[in-house]
Amino acid sequence: MGFRRHGPFQAGDQVQLTDPKNKRHTITLKEDGVFHTHKGAIPHSDLIGQPEGSVVRSSGGTAYLAFRHLLQDYTLAMPRGAAVIYPKDASMIVGMADVFPGARVIEAGVGSGALTCFLLRAVGPEGHVTSYERRQEFADVARKNVEKFYGDPMEGNWRLVTGDLVSSIDEIDVDRVILDMLAPWECVDAVAKALTPGGVICCYVATTTQLSKTVEVIRDHGCFTEPHAWETLVRDWHVEGLAVRPDHRMIGHTGFLVTARRMADGVTPPPRRRRPKGTTEEL
Repeated sequence: MGFRRHGPFQAGDQVQLTDPKNKRHTITLKEDGVFHTHKGAIPHSDLIGQPEGSVVRSSGGTAYLAFRHLLQDYTLAMPRGAAVIYPKDASMIVGMADVFPGARVIEAGVGSGALTCFLLRAVGPEGHVTSYERRQEFADVARKNVEKFYGDPMEGNWRLVTGDLVSSIDEIDVDRVILDMLAPWECVDAVAKALTPGGVICCYVATTTQLSKTVEVIRDHGCFTEPHAWETLVRDWHVEGLAVRPDHRMIGHTGFLVTARRMADGVTPPPRRRRPKGTTEEL
């Protein structure tokens, strides 16, 4: 089974304990289990049967706040075969690519399965996600991470394919395609054939060189609208009384996102309008 989402803690639940310094520990509850730290021990029986948001104390007197994982916490803490897509980018992919309940989605470049978890939640039980991963070792890690969170969706709305997207894809009329790989431009033609008119392609790339190549190939392909490229930066704020200021650290650049929509077959995209140099007027 996957994680329980609500109700009192039970044996088998994964619980996140946060100490006064905001250090987090994840434990899986067992009837006779004990969580040991340098601040003392906490018997799992102190948590079983308690509601989320409870406070438990170690034998050394330190208070810990107990909650189940949020999906963003789980994806950041999951075992990794490859780098994970950060929650800030995963949430932008789900939102800006408009991944909706019931959607049929393809992702290529599964990594450790972080984005897969977000996509499966977004499409819901009526939708379907097919994930393509070239490397078997990454696919194995992703499968374990996804099944740990959701249980076993393999018979339901998730299919994991070990292989190259271009040579392995066997689907048509899909709603969304998400590409997280070194050279997403190599897949643009295959994506165009798989997407339904109006569908969205979304590419996640790390460098400006990849960004430029991806945009130009999508732009020149002829089946897509003008690609939109951007990045998201997240900055926390310190708020304590009248002391309100930006945090000293932030989650800066992690990757660029590029989105475009599939046009109807046989339709030529209208020419782009460019501003001539030296003027603010458009052509």
